[in-house]
Amino acid sequence: MSERSIKVYPDKVLRKISKPVNKIDDTIQELIKDMLDIIHGSTPGVGLAAVQIGVLKRVITIDPSLGEDSSQILVLINPEIVEMEGTEIFEEGCLSVPQYFAEIERPEKIRVKAQDKEGNSIDFKTEGLLARIIQHEVDHLNGKLFIDLMPRVKKDVFKRKWMKERQEEEVRKS
Repeated sequence: MSERSIKVYPDKVLRKISKPVNKIDDTIQELIKDMLDIIHGSTPGVGLAAVQIGVLKRVITIDPSLGEDSSQILVLINPEIVEMEGTEIFEEGCLSVPQYFAEIERPEKIRVKAQDKEGNSIDFKTEGLLARIIQHEVDHLNGKLFIDLMPRVKKDVFKRKWMKERQEEEVRKS
Protein backbone atom coordinates (compact mmCIF):
# COMPACT_ATOMS: atom_id res chain seq x y z
CA MET A 1 0.00 0.00 0.00
CA SER A 2 1.21 3.47 -0.82
CA GLU A 3 2.49 5.75 1.91
CA ARG A 4 1.14 8.74 0.02
CA SER A 5 -2.04 10.30 1.33
CA ILE A 6 -4.94 12.22 -0.12
CA LYS A 7 -4.75 15.98 0.28
CA VAL A 8 -7.93 17.44 1.74
CA TYR A 9 -9.53 20.81 1.01
CA PRO A 10 -8.40 23.55 1.73
CA ASP A 11 -4.85 22.21 1.15
CA LYS A 12 -3.18 24.74 -1.19
CA VAL A 13 -1.68 22.07 -3.47
CA LEU A 14 -5.20 21.29 -4.72
CA ARG A 15 -5.31 24.75 -6.35
CA LYS A 16 -2.07 24.29 -8.30
CA ILE A 17 -1.94 23.49 -12.01
CA SER A 18 -0.28 20.17 -12.80
CA LYS A 19 2.57 19.97 -15.28
CA PRO A 20 2.60 17.73 -18.36
CA VAL A 21 4.39 14.40 -18.19
CA ASN A 22 7.29 14.51 -20.67
CA LYS A 23 8.61 11.01 -20.09
CA ILE A 24 6.71 7.93 -18.94
CA ASP A 25 9.37 6.27 -16.83
CA ASP A 26 9.56 4.12 -13.68
CA THR A 27 8.70 7.13 -11.52
CA ILE A 28 5.42 7.65 -13.41
CA GLN A 29 4.66 3.90 -13.33
CA GLU A 30 5.18 3.90 -9.53
CA LEU A 31 2.93 6.97 -9.24
CA ILE A 32 0.19 5.17 -11.21
CA LYS A 33 0.50 2.09 -8.97
CA ASP A 34 0.30 4.25 -5.85
CA MET A 35 -2.75 6.09 -7.19
CA LEU A 36 -4.57 2.84 -7.95
CA ASP A 37 -3.68 1.47 -4.51
CA ILE A 38 -5.17 4.60 -2.95
CA ILE A 39 -8.47 4.53 -4.87
CA HIS A 40 -8.81 0.80 -4.14
CA GLY A 41 -7.82 1.28 -0.49
CA SER A 42 -9.84 2.09 2.56
CA THR A 43 -11.48 5.13 0.94
CA PRO A 44 -13.47 3.89 -2.02
CA GLY A 45 -13.21 6.22 -4.96
CA VAL A 46 -13.72 6.06 -8.70
CA GLY A 47 -10.97 8.46 -9.73
CA LEU A 48 -7.86 10.20 -8.55
CA ALA A 49 -5.65 12.93 -9.98
CA ALA A 50 -1.96 12.94 -9.04
CA VAL A 51 -2.31 16.43 -7.54
CA GLN A 52 -4.67 14.93 -4.93
CA ILE A 53 -1.66 13.13 -3.45
CA GLY A 54 0.59 16.15 -3.84
CA VAL A 55 2.21 15.27 -7.18
CA LEU A 56 1.86 18.02 -9.76
CA LYS A 57 1.86 15.77 -12.83
CA ARG A 58 -0.97 15.44 -15.38
CA VAL A 59 -1.88 11.86 -14.49
CA ILE A 60 -5.32 10.49 -13.57
CA THR A 61 -6.46 7.00 -12.65
CA ILE A 62 -10.07 5.90 -12.94
CA ASP A 63 -11.92 2.78 -11.85
CA PRO A 64 -15.70 3.15 -12.03
CA SER A 65 -16.06 -0.46 -10.79
CA LEU A 66 -14.62 0.43 -7.34
CA GLY A 67 -12.04 -2.34 -7.68
CA GLU A 68 -14.50 -5.00 -8.79
CA ASP A 69 -13.41 -5.25 -12.44
CA SER A 70 -9.80 -4.50 -13.36
CA SER A 71 -10.74 -4.30 -17.05
CA GLN A 72 -12.47 -0.98 -16.29
CA ILE A 73 -9.32 0.71 -14.96
CA LEU A 74 -8.31 3.67 -17.08
CA VAL A 75 -5.04 5.58 -16.78
CA LEU A 76 -4.82 8.89 -18.62
CA ILE A 77 -1.58 10.83 -18.93
CA ASN A 78 -1.74 14.44 -20.15
CA PRO A 79 -5.51 14.20 -20.77
CA GLU A 80 -7.27 16.92 -22.72
CA ILE A 81 -11.00 17.28 -23.23
CA VAL A 82 -11.27 18.41 -26.85
CA GLU A 83 -15.05 18.27 -27.40
CA MET A 84 -18.10 18.58 -25.15
CA GLU A 85 -21.78 18.09 -25.86
CA GLY A 86 -25.02 18.41 -23.93
CA THR A 87 -25.42 18.94 -20.19
CA GLU A 88 -26.61 16.90 -17.25
CA ILE A 89 -26.83 17.39 -13.51
CA PHE A 90 -25.61 14.63 -11.22
CA GLU A 91 -24.42 14.31 -7.64
CA GLU A 92 -20.64 14.37 -7.20
CA GLY A 93 -18.30 13.80 -4.32
CA CYS A 94 -14.54 13.95 -4.01
CA LEU A 95 -11.85 12.15 -2.02
CA SER A 96 -10.31 15.58 -1.32
CA VAL A 97 -13.62 16.89 0.05
CA PRO A 98 -14.65 13.83 2.06
CA GLN A 99 -18.25 13.15 2.99
CA TYR A 100 -19.62 16.06 0.99
CA PHE A 101 -21.79 15.72 -2.10
CA ALA A 102 -23.45 18.25 -4.38
CA GLU A 103 -25.46 18.35 -7.59
CA ILE A 104 -23.11 19.53 -10.35
CA GLU A 105 -23.90 20.42 -13.97
CA ARG A 106 -21.38 19.18 -16.55
CA PRO A 107 -21.31 18.28 -20.23
CA GLU A 108 -22.92 14.89 -20.85
CA LYS A 109 -20.61 13.71 -23.65
CA ILE A 110 -16.93 14.41 -24.19
CA ARG A 111 -14.03 13.53 -26.47
CA VAL A 112 -10.67 12.97 -24.82
CA LYS A 113 -7.11 12.89 -26.12
CA ALA A 114 -4.39 11.51 -23.84
CA GLN A 115 -1.66 8.94 -23.50
CA ASP A 116 -2.13 5.57 -21.84
CA LYS A 117 0.31 4.24 -19.24
CA GLU A 118 2.58 2.89 -21.99
CA GLY A 119 2.71 6.27 -23.72
CA ASN A 120 0.44 5.37 -26.63
CA SER A 121 -1.80 8.18 -27.93
CA ILE A 122 -5.48 7.56 -27.33
CA ASP A 123 -8.49 9.49 -28.58
CA PHE A 124 -12.00 8.47 -27.57
CA LYS A 125 -15.54 9.66 -26.94
CA THR A 126 -17.46 8.82 -23.80
CA GLU A 127 -20.58 9.84 -21.92
CA GLY A 128 -22.39 9.34 -18.65
CA LEU A 129 -20.46 8.38 -15.53
CA LEU A 130 -17.08 7.95 -17.23
CA ALA A 131 -17.36 11.38 -18.90
CA ARG A 132 -18.21 12.93 -15.53
CA ILE A 133 -15.29 11.23 -13.75
CA ILE A 134 -12.82 12.33 -16.43
CA GLN A 135 -14.07 15.94 -16.28
CA HIS A 136 -13.85 15.92 -12.48
CA GLU A 137 -10.26 14.60 -12.54
CA VAL A 138 -9.12 16.92 -15.35
CA ASP A 139 -10.50 19.81 -13.29
CA HIS A 140 -8.17 18.71 -10.47
CA LEU A 141 -5.21 18.87 -12.85
CA ASN A 142 -6.20 22.47 -13.53
CA GLY A 143 -6.47 23.44 -9.85
CA LYS A 144 -10.26 23.30 -9.79
CA LEU A 145 -12.56 21.44 -7.39
CA PHE A 146 -16.15 20.34 -7.96
CA ILE A 147 -17.28 22.79 -5.29
CA ASP A 148 -16.12 25.58 -7.63
CA LEU A 149 -18.95 24.60 -9.98
CA MET A 150 -21.64 25.09 -7.35
CA PRO A 151 -23.82 28.21 -7.39
CA ARG A 152 -22.19 30.99 -5.33
CA VAL A 153 -24.71 30.86 -2.47
CA LYS A 154 -24.32 27.09 -2.05
CA LYS A 155 -20.53 27.42 -2.28
CA ASP A 156 -20.49 30.09 0.45
CA VAL A 157 -22.67 27.93 2.73
CA PHE A 158 -20.41 24.93 2.05
CA LYS A 159 -17.23 26.86 2.89
CA ARG A 160 -18.61 28.19 6.19
CA LYS A 161 -19.90 24.77 7.21
CA TRP A 162 -16.72 22.98 6.07
CA MET A 163 -14.38 25.34 7.94
CA LYS A 164 -16.52 25.17 11.08
CA GLU A 165 -16.40 21.36 10.99
CA ARG A 166 -12.60 21.42 10.51
CA GLN A 167 -12.22 23.79 13.49
CA GLU A 168 -14.42 21.54 15.66
CA GLU A 169 -12.36 18.54 14.56
CA GLU A 170 -9.13 20.29 15.59
CA VAL A 171 -10.61 21.10 19.01
CA ARG A 172 -11.58 17.43 19.51
CA LYS A 173 -8.04 16.34 18.60
CA SER A 174 -6.39 18.72 21.12
